[in-house]
Amino acid sequence: MPKKMRILIVDDDPVVADSLAEFLDGEGYRTATAGDGSEAMELLNAAASGNGCDEGAFGLVVTDLNMPRYDGLALMREVHRKYPSIALLVITGFGKIESAVEAVKLGAVDYLTKPVVDDELRIAVSKAMRQHTLLAENKILRDQLTERYGIDNIVGGDHRMQKVYDLIEAVAESKTTVLISGESGTGKSMIARAVHTRSAQAAGPFITFACGSIPETLLESELFGHVKGAFTGADNDKSGKCLAADGGTLFIDEINSATPMLQLKLLRVLQEKQFEPVGSTKTINVDVRFVLAANEHLPELVAAGKFREDLYYRINVVNISLPPMRDRAGDVPALVEHFLAKYCKEAGKDRTVGEDAMAALTRYAWPGNVRELENALERAVVLSRNPVIEVSDLPDTIRAGENGQVVAAAPSGNGSNGHGLMIPALQGGWNPMPLSKALEEPEREILRAALLANDWNRQATARELDINRTTLYKKIKQFHLDEPA
Repeated sequence: MPKKMRILIVDDDPVVADSLAEFLDGEGYRTATAGDGSEAMELLNAAASGNGCDEGAFGLVVTDLNMPRYDGLALMREVHRKYPSIALLVITGFGKIESAVEAVKLGAVDYLTKPVVDDELRIAVSKAMRQHTLLAENKILRDQLTERYGIDNIVGGDHRMQKVYDLIEAVAESKTTVLISGESGTGKSMIARAVHTRSAQAAGPFITFACGSIPETLLESELFGHVKGAFTGADNDKSGKCLAADGGTLFIDEINSATPMLQLKLLRVLQEKQFEPVGSTKTINVDVRFVLAANEHLPELVAAGKFREDLYYRINVVNISLPPMRDRAGDVPALVEHFLAKYCKEAGKDRTVGEDAMAALTRYAWPGNVRELENALERAVVLSRNPVIEVSDLPDTIRAGENGQVVAAAPSGNGSNGHGLMIPALQGGWNPMPLSKALEEPEREILRAALLANDWNRQATARELDINRTTLYKKIKQFHLDEPA
């Protein structure tokens, strides 16, 4: 136990309170006593704020249940609400099972009856302090997640983004299903995280299930789990994402890629919050908040018969539509400063963006949206050698002006086609070679640029290049295009 962490003992009988304090002091703990819940809250508030309290904050509250004015249950509710990392231990002379159940529901680590046995108290306090340590660590982790994924981390002053902020604030506290629509790279996963961190389920898990990145044959197993022997290769029982998200939020990305059978099963779990693992007849009930995202226009898929109409209307309760970067160019400078500060901190560098570079960033159409912008700033910070990031530090795709020519591109005659792509067949003039060989390097660079713009999402890249995923995988292997760590 940390030296400055203390135990608060609350009992209306001063003899009992002093006796417990004396025993725990002898065990090496630091204690304080209070006569009822009201006095206890005054001490807790003072310790938390540091006002006149040099002894440190409390890690554990040991409280009696039956006290006049402000009883133990009321105290526990208030402590749980204001100081969730403080552990609770109940000691009472009335050992009713109903009181024990209520105390446990309010977060009590243990429940002891008077007269208290020293060994039982020693074990219970040790257990409670370990619980406090875990609660404190969980709070730190939640605060870090909120700082990274909270709504304050979403940058943009565009009026459409302001509407997004308002929708997040309005819907977060409920358990209403949320559908986030927008192109790849617009930040749908960050919006889903922001909804979760501001919800009543924030203390629960946030689980992501990406339909587009999982083979069709494994979609149902990954989402709902399976039992041993359900299919070839199912050697053990496996819990799916849906059960893993119990008590929290399940974010289903690229819902437009869901198979017809998966769509049917999703409709049921969204309506009834229950499902059966693949190969099982056992029904499992879950308490899950669903947030879904689509990077295609679902009404068009419904009209084409590729997406269930009843499922669309079930998930389209609250629709948060994210605008593409090309429609919010005014937000580019703010986003640049945001990502610049983030990656300068990570790299231990001090960088600013030059006027010409900022102009190029603002002019660019950003087909990869916010994700592409973030990747470009990370690259610029890592590769730049000077305090000011210039146009030459930006990727070739971004250095292109309105006429399609690369700013500060290498002069013609050195093997460049004027767009920053090196063509071996044209280095120093014409170097005779087969056309297929001459086209290898341009094709490699085009594939690399498309993959980077889509954050290595192969399905989105294949769709943009109008090729199937199998062809893309073969090209990636052929050109040794390894995804960066």
